[in-house]
Amino acid sequence: MTQKKIQQAFTIFGILVFLFNLYELITARLPRGEMAVVILECLAGIALIYLPQLIRKFLKVQLPVTIIYFYWFFLGLSVFLGTCLHLIRFIPGWDKLLHGVSPMLLTALGYGICGLLLKDKSISDVSPWLFLIFGFAFAGVCGVFWEFWEFLCDTVANMNLQRYLDSPDNSGPALIGRAALMDTMGDMFTNTAGALIMGTYAFFKKRKDPLYFEAYRIRLIK
Repeated sequence: MTQKKIQQAFTIFGILVFLFNLYELITARLPRGEMAVVILECLAGIALIYLPQLIRKFLKVQLPVTIIYFYWFFLGLSVFLGTCLHLIRFIPGWDKLLHGVSPMLLTALGYGICGLLLKDKSISDVSPWLFLIFGFAFAGVCGVFWEFWEFLCDTVANMNLQRYLDSPDNSGPALIGRAALMDTMGDMFTNTAGALIMGTYAFFKKRKDPLYFEAYRIRLIK
């Protein structure tokens, strides 16, 4: 199946999920305010399917299909399955699954950025540790900034993204001490584990194929 056909199939799936969310809104299966947010996220998810094309058109940056497929996979897990089909609500640990997959995508993106910065230099002439360390560090930094974002949302909007309020409706009481740190530290541990898994996989693939990291190289369109 070609990239275009996969994109079309993914778009059709997104539209079907959107129609399901509209049905939920009309039948009031969930609170209307919550469903309105979910519908907006679903529409945003459908638009984000075409983000690689927009990056190519407006920024003149070509992402490799390896990263694009990985990106679509994560988009499906997080937006359509997790949020719009509510698996994050019904399946314990779905949030941690996303925290494990996202650093794998970010590590791959780190490999791509590293390849971009190397310009036209042959991958086989570069130490694989440059890619492995840069990819791991890139995923780690992005994970830290995500926790900053969650902290900001909790501070400004009381969204309880870091699970420091011990109640379903975010009304309190606030956890203290080690209990208040468990969600954030769990996310950071999962983020690190995901980056390590991706790095270990890439390490062994590189040993078999000297040009392995070429598949991640991001290129500028001239």
